[in-house]
Amino acid sequence: MFRPKVPTNPTPTGLVVPLTVEPTATVQHTLPPAPVAQAPTRRPAVQLTPGTALALVGGGTAVVLVVGAVLVSMFLAVAISGVSVAICAVVLRSLLAHGHTHR
Repeated sequence: MFRPKVPTNPTPTGLVVPLTVEPTATVQHTLPPAPVAQAPTRRPAVQLTPGTALALVGGGTAVVLVVGAVLVSMFLAVAISGVSVAICAVVLRSLLAHGHTHR
């Protein structure tokens, strides 16, 4: 019924030589009828037991605490860096001003 079409392969000389295809025997398979699916029962997809609910609450709390700790540490790092840069600026300003006045 359907026969595959094999593409022709170009040779390095530029000549296109078609490949020979031998006819194959046609075999027809019959599939058995598909089984009929039963109607699904009415129940929730996810059943939460007290243990799983407690685990979810504990996991959520742990995630919130970790994210909060990371954010606070980043804020403190930025604040400490800003304070140190401000102190360096004040010291440099005073050194430069002191050098200009004593000449």
